[in-house]
Amino acid sequence: MGNLKVKKAIIPAAGFGTRFLPATKAIPKEMLPIIDIPTIQYIVEECIDSGIEEILIIDNDSKQEIRRHFSIDERLEKKLYETNKIHELKLVHDIATRIKISYVQQNNPRGLGHAVSLGEEWANNEPVVVLCGDDIMVNKNGLPVTKQLIDAYERTNSSILGVQEILRENVHKYGVITPIIMDGRLIQISDVVEKPKTEDAPSNYATLGRYVLSPKIFEYLKTQTPGAGGEIQLTDSIRRLMKEEKVYAYNFEGVRYDAGDKFGYVSAVIDFALERDDLREKVLEHLKKKLNCK
Repeated sequence: MGNLKVKKAIIPAAGFGTRFLPATKAIPKEMLPIIDIPTIQYIVEECIDSGIEEILIIDNDSKQEIRRHFSIDERLEKKLYETNKIHELKLVHDIATRIKISYVQQNNPRGLGHAVSLGEEWANNEPVVVLCGDDIMVNKNGLPVTKQLIDAYERTNSSILGVQEILRENVHKYGVITPIIMDGRLIQISDVVEKPKTEDAPSNYATLGRYVLSPKIFEYLKTQTPGAGGEIQLTDSIRRLMKEEKVYAYNFEGVRYDAGDKFGYVSAVIDFALERDDLREKVLEHLKKKLNCK
């Protein structure tokens, strides 16, 4: 496989966002703001903070807002400059210039595996990070989650699945690993199954939207047949990859917010607000008033 450095990341963002209708009829779910920053921007910033140099966003033809967000807007920047809004000018300029972003359209979403497969030519036989567009990861006092997985990949020279322990009752929502050897947070695995029944789950370690994958994965994605939900599942191709290469999981340190879920989204908004000096006291006061009314 070779000891290639991980420099590229794929962010699948072509889903319809049906859990947030009617808002997502006109606004991509990835652009829903956590206060004043779109969800997908947090994911891009995680890539930058982890040393990624290039990103490929898998979108569709109804998500032009994502491309606009990460592009230079000369008219807006000119207006901000003329009105001496230098802080705001820096914010919008940095979004468009900090990292190289390319795009591929997936106009008929057929699952995560299919979305990732569209990045084969762009990946150019290099390992890639896959970051699901719904998942915001926060590790306030340590390494970004993506950086943790990249370090594990470079240590093992093997594909890495980002996992955490979840409640047994929720295993049917995720890919779940079969651990065989645990070395601290690094876990060698023998299998991973997509959305198992509770009674059939091999563990309660779930894959949570972060992967570092060897370039070999694309060979399997090209021939992958539909799996759970009738979709091309990335998990199914990883299972096939495991017959040729070792695959590990990494029990990453950090908090994961599922911003594609209503409660996960609200939790992120509240928690992020409580971390901001301009909002913390007001939000605390509001929550106290609400709780005292109960």
